[in-house]
Amino acid sequence: MRFLRRNSTTDSADQAEESAVTVGEDPLPKGYTPGKGRATPKRNETVRKRGPVAPPPKTTREAIKRSRGSKDQRKELAAKRREQRLQQRERMMAGDDKYLMPRDRGPVKAYIRDLVDSRRNLLGLFMPLAVVVFVALLFPSPLVQYYATLVCLLMLVAMIGEAILNGRRVTKQVRAKFPKEHVRGFGVGWYAFVRATQLRRLRVPKPRVRPGDAVR
Repeated sequence: MRFLRRNSTTDSADQAEESAVTVGEDPLPKGYTPGKGRATPKRNETVRKRGPVAPPPKTTREAIKRSRGSKDQRKELAAKRREQRLQQRERMMAGDDKYLMPRDRGPVKAYIRDLVDSRRNLLGLFMPLAVVVFVALLFPSPLVQYYATLVCLLMLVAMIGEAILNGRRVTKQVRAKFPKEHVRGFGVGWYAFVRATQLRRLRVPKPRVRPGDAVR
């Protein structure tokens, strides 16, 4: 029985025709890449020219010294950091929320500080009182120690009473000023107590109001 078989020449021609890609009117073979229109640069032309490379450090100390830079560079960097810290402290003392600690941020905390700073409190004598007690204990006389301890005890009781009353007053005013805020009485009272026990000159941020000023 005779089998029909296509001519190999015809098959190769068909494959060539299928693999051809027509660009315009001229057929191009498959995988043809058009030219870039310019000559390919040489390798030595593409490599960027560099200066002389410093030899590697011989010791660990030399490597650390190189990483730190020269003495003038270190001085300049230290001066910039010092200036940056001073600017940050100035803004923090001025009450800028961006530079305050998280516990001092927000309009509620600023209002509490103003309420505390607008009055003179016995709690402001808390730190000096602690110094007086320490000094009184150094005296050899029992009489001096007795009276000093008694006065300090009375002052401490008065401070505790003032702290309770002051905390209630501040909490009431804060809730009236910010009715939509979730105000915790203990948190407000404690923040006001800590603020009041600090000396006025050492308070951070600095007081914005004077004693006797009205706070709204």
